[in-house]
Amino acid sequence: MTVQRPDPERDTAAVAEATAELIQAASELSAEELAEPSLLPGWTRGHVLAHLAGNADGFVNLLAWARTGDETPMYGDGGAREKAIEEGATRPPAEQLTALRESAERFAQAVAQLPPAGWAAQVVLRSGRVIAAAEIPWRRLVELRLHHVDLGIGTGFDDLPADFASRELAWIADGLTGHEGVAAVRLHDTAEDREWTIGAAAEPEVTVRGATGPLLAWVAGRGKGEGLSASPERPLPVLPPLG
Repeated sequence: MTVQRPDPERDTAAVAEATAELIQAASELSAEELAEPSLLPGWTRGHVLAHLAGNADGFVNLLAWARTGDETPMYGDGGAREKAIEEGATRPPAEQLTALRESAERFAQAVAQLPPAGWAAQVVLRSGRVIAAAEIPWRRLVELRLHHVDLGIGTGFDDLPADFASRELAWIADGLTGHEGVAAVRLHDTAEDREWTIGAAAEPEVTVRGATGPLLAWVAGRGKGEGLSASPERPLPVLPPLG
């Protein structure tokens, strides 16, 4: 399947919407609730929110790289990202919200400052993947949407906007196609009748079927395949969380 091309203007508008939804949801959490485990192993809800604030600034660094041509890593060296998340995880609710709002404002300003030609610049994600700057708003949207689910406060994969879930499923599946170390699986999105084959083997070992939301949850490393079926019938491999 063809992955939808990034559209910075459209994706930036979606980022603003997702940010507002996240901040509204986070504003209802008490200090005790922020300290409770999220759906990500080893992270509290505070860790998730601290990561999202830092992630916005990481993308600001990449936008500066695209604007100026000066190579600016997404995060600092020496475990700076992890240290910032640990330190930010225990902030009181008001400080968490301030960090989210201010980092979101910096991201919006950095997007607005990038001239049209800058979207073609090549930058490097923390993973080492090289992308065009035009993809940055989309990658920020993915962080917001998936980690909103990870907070474990009532929003699930079936609640994600359909166009987002469809696009992100295609993006992840495309990235896993031909990928060494990934189980050879044929994915069948029964809601949209789409298929991908992930992994590097010539022939998939199993076909996993389900609607867009449950399939996205599984390939994004969230859950063990709830709502999915496999043929031949067997337990599904557990995939590591993305993001």
